[in-house]
Amino acid sequence: MNSTASLESMDDEVLKTVDENNDDASAAAPALVMQELAKSYSGRWVVQGLSLTIPRGSCYGIVGPNGAGKTTALSMATGLLRPEQGSASVLGHDVWRDPNTAKSKMGVLADGLPTFDRLTGRELLTYVGLIRGLDADTVEQRTNSLLETLGLADAEGKLVTDYSAGMTKKILLACALIHAPQLLILDEPLEAVDPVSAQTIRDFLTEYVKRGGTVVISSHVMELVEGFCTHVAIIAEGQVRAAGTLDEVRAGGTLTQRFIEIVGAEAHQGDLSWLNQ
Repeated sequence: MNSTASLESMDDEVLKTVDENNDDASAAAPALVMQELAKSYSGRWVVQGLSLTIPRGSCYGIVGPNGAGKTTALSMATGLLRPEQGSASVLGHDVWRDPNTAKSKMGVLADGLPTFDRLTGRELLTYVGLIRGLDADTVEQRTNSLLETLGLADAEGKLVTDYSAGMTKKILLACALIHAPQLLILDEPLEAVDPVSAQTIRDFLTEYVKRGGTVVISSHVMELVEGFCTHVAIIAEGQVRAAGTLDEVRAGGTLTQRFIEIVGAEAHQGDLSWLNQ
């Protein structure tokens, strides 16, 4: 099966249920709402009063310098980390008061989380699909489709612990997709992924958004966010410094220029003249 055919197959098996998963609470609600989220470590606030609304049907990029609080904020928004203050809701369902419903509507590719890497790729997807409550036939169909589309079919019998970094990223993305969520939250989804696979992923995510899904991407790569996302938020020191459509945030310049303007470029004064000796 070629990549185009496999992408169409995955569209049929995975994307077709996105619009069917709506309920009364989620029909008119934003995809994700973070309200006054706060978290501290060792007395230092990593996220403080962070509020952000992600509209349905958007591809929303979240950018910020290292240590800005992006991953911490998204961990609180997805139920991986309990906030000290504030709340988060997914399609109208509070992440901490109604976690089962909220989590059923989102797929998460988090950075650095351990996984069951002593399983093969097929076994891992099957396990995740069954845990998500899918019937065995649906799990098998979607597993076949995801493995084929993401270029993992030839390695389906290989243990995940033996995967390359790029293959690991792709199998974890497949795990986030298998239950056809309405919201995808992806932390550096294309990191260490080869250009061909990256394009396949972008094509799929573009179609996913067209079908009514919402994608949130946290990334350090400004070119990825600028070329792919419809909306963007710039986070620094645990707070949202700018948010809106891509054009609104760029304000006539590039995203990199706007990012540096908002966050501020650090001046490095170290003497490296010895390198030229």
